[in-house]
Amino acid sequence: MADSSSPFERALTRLDAALELSHIHTEALNRLKFPKSLIEVSIPVRMDDGGLQIFKGYRVHHDDSRGPCKGGIRYHPEVEIEEVKALAFWMTCKTAVVGVPFGGAKGGICVDPKELSATELERLSRGFIQRVADFIGPETDVPAPDVYTNAMVMGWMMDEYSKIVRQRTPAVITGKPIPLGGSEGREEATGAGAYYALRTLAEDEGWDPSQMTIAVQGFGNAARPFAKMAASDGYKVVAVSDSRGGIFREDGFDVESLAKRKLESRKLEAIYCDGGVCEMVDAKNVTNEELLELDVDILVPAALGDVINEDNASKIRAKHIIELANGPIDPAADRILHDAGIEVIPDILVNAGGVTVSYFEWVQNRAGYYWTRERVLKELEEIMVRETRAVRALRKDHQISTRTAAYVHALNRIGDALAAQGTKDYFAEQAER
Repeated sequence: MADSSSPFERALTRLDAALELSHIHTEALNRLKFPKSLIEVSIPVRMDDGGLQIFKGYRVHHDDSRGPCKGGIRYHPEVEIEEVKALAFWMTCKTAVVGVPFGGAKGGICVDPKELSATELERLSRGFIQRVADFIGPETDVPAPDVYTNAMVMGWMMDEYSKIVRQRTPAVITGKPIPLGGSEGREEATGAGAYYALRTLAEDEGWDPSQMTIAVQGFGNAARPFAKMAASDGYKVVAVSDSRGGIFREDGFDVESLAKRKLESRKLEAIYCDGGVCEMVDAKNVTNEELLELDVDILVPAALGDVINEDNASKIRAKHIIELANGPIDPAADRILHDAGIEVIPDILVNAGGVTVSYFEWVQNRAGYYWTRERVLKELEEIMVRETRAVRALRKDHQISTRTAAYVHALNRIGDALAAQGTKDYFAEQAER
């Protein structure tokens, strides 16, 4: 039977297994069940042909108990408010897992950006900021890139906000171009963070990377850096895909060549490049669905949500899953995978590299002092290694799934922040004195 609950309601079910093991107060937990605030806007855009189109946009603040709200803005034709609420909730948990002083937010516009010209896209981006300018700010809510948005879009948004408040305000947006106050290392941050989590897992388990195979569903801004770093560490990347489908090669791919071809031609083709000479190599075409079911050691869903669900979870043959995308496994599938002994390293830990380096960018903007790429990645590595080990220690201590351990870790930090403002226990104690 189909699940009739909303994406936000399904996201909240992730907390169920963690509650008994967390020390979060009931009052604090109840606050997490309701977004702090949300806004829905309409954005009129004058198109290149002279016509006017109206686009619907959203911004959700889930929780700001640990700092300003933080979360991306996505452009996608299926963006809707319940999905944005769920993503904002995940951001609250994600920032808590890695310990950066932010809360959770998310935003989006219901649009297919591939159907817009560059000038239409700019007008849409600036129009969205005009509508939500009172809802965001360096001390309130700091947006960032997400699905189908990038550094240039963030640059337009920062510039528009700065015009509205009549002062240059780079700290209002992260993921910007470097000349506009962006951070070195931000472009590869999400993939690099996932790689550091993988490397920590490998060190703890005593893996030999050269004996491990990886399949990556997706080959975008997060998946490409992850796959390149994993391949350089000796892992055999045997399958990758994009929205049109994937390729599989038992001997593995030269990931650098795949990435080069993808960026140059926007096509995912099995090639090997030696200098400026690139040659096609033999590979099998697979669908995105088939890629998920390949017999590999590590599966990395790095595309959209709910790609592993109740229908296909029993067909997954990977021994470990690293969730580079947001919510690629639905709750019903999670239970099936856990019962099958497949360890899932969850999204709220794995893909937290992006928000971590966004935090670094925000710090740099506020200080007016900018770091080298080496320092950014070193600081990121320290955080990802520390928090991956903390989560897996909870997993071991309580004999629970890694996902549940990550939520326990997040709830403890969120609960501490909310309890610091006082709970029923505190006020009752004060009243008795």
